Amino acid sequence: MFREVDLRSDTVTKPTPEMRRAMAEAVVGDDVYGEDPTINELQRRVAELLGKEQALFVASGTMGNLAAIMSHCWTRGQEILVGDESHIFLYEQGGVSQLGNVHVSALPTHEDGTFDLDVVRNKIRPHDPSMHEPHTGLICIENTHNRCGGRVLSLDYIKKICHLAHSHDIPVHLDGARIINASVSLGVPPSEIARECDSVSMCFSKGIGAPVGSIVAGTKEFITKVHRCRKVLGGALRQAGVLAAAALVGLESAPDRMKIDHERALKLAKAIFDLKSPLVTVDPSVVQSNMLILSFPSPNFTSQHFVERMGMVSDADEEKVIVRACAWSRNRVRLVLHSDLSQEDLHCAYRKIRSLSA
Repeated sequence: MFREVDLRSDTVTKPTPEMRRAMAEAVVGDDVYGEDPTINELQRRVAELLGKEQALFVASGTMGNLAAIMSHCWTRGQEILVGDESHIFLYEQGGVSQLGNVHVSALPTHEDGTFDLDVVRNKIRPHDPSMHEPHTGLICIENTHNRCGGRVLSLDYIKKICHLAHSHDIPVHLDGARIINASVSLGVPPSEIARECDSVSMCFSKGIGAPVGSIVAGTKEFITKVHRCRKVLGGALRQAGVLAAAALVGLESAPDRMKIDHERALKLAKAIFDLKSPLVTVDPSVVQSNMLILSFPSPNFTSQHFVERMGMVSDADEEKVIVRACAWSRNRVRLVLHSDLSQEDLHCAYRKIRSLSA
C-alpha cells in the first residue's frame, strides 16, 4: 500500500463531502433562461467579491479568458498585449487567434510576473486610421502568476499598468484564476486587486477546491457581450446550479485554507533550501503563495530525473511514498500545495526529496 502525495497542481483537489451534499441538494433551473437560482447567487456574490457590476459563470478558465478577450476586442483588426510566460499565451491553444480573430503581441515577462512599463508603452499601437497595423485593443495581466511560480503582482504595479493602458483608452483584463491566493498574500480584498482592471476571470477548481467552473466579471454591458461569446463557445449550460453549489461552499473557507497552503509552501521551501543540496535547490524568498519552483544545478540530475524518481518506490525505500510533480521550464519543477494535502503528506514528500538530494 502506497501513500500518494500529489503536488502537480491545485486542480487535483476532490470535492469535499460538504460540496457533494450542496451539489445534491442544489435548487436549480435553466441557466440559459437565467432561471438557475444557485448560479444567480454565485454570480451575484462573486461580482460583489470582485467589486464589479456583474459576473457570469463559465465552464473553465480558458473559456473565461477567451470570452473576455473576444468581448473586449469586439471588432476585427485588434491586437492584445500579453506576457510571453502567461497562461493565455502558452496554455490556451492560441484560442484568441484561432477562434477570436485577435492578433497577439507577446511581452517579455520578468521573473516576478511583471512587464517593463516602457516596453508596454512602446508596444501600444495607436487607434489611428492607419491601414497597415492592428490596433492595440487590450492588455492582459495575470495574478498570481502561474509560470513565475505563484508570484503576486503588487497593487502599485497593477495600478501603474492600468493607468498606462487607460491613458491610451485601452482596457485591462486580469487573468485572476488564483486571485484569492493573491488576496491572501497581499492581505487585501480581491476587489482591491481588481479595482483598476476592466475585467477579471477567476477559477473555482484550483485552490477554491470546487470540481468545475470559472467566472468572468466586469460591467453590465461587458458581461452582456461575454454572455454572447460564451454561447458560441459552447458554454451555455442548463441546470448548472449543481456546479455553482460546490463553488459557493468552497468560497466560504478558501481564504483560510489558502493561508495554510501559503504557510506550508514557504516552510517546505525553507526546509529544502536548508538541505544545501548540490542536486536540488529552491529560493524561499520568492515563495509568495502556494507554489514553489525547484531548480537542478547539476547536469547529472535533471528535473525529469527528479520527477521520475519521486514517482517510484523501490524495495529499499523505508517509506512507500509516491510523490507526483511536474517538470517545468529551464530544468525546474513546480510543486503546488492545496487543501487536500495533510501536514504528514508534506513531511513524507520532504523526506523523499531529502533522500534524493544527497
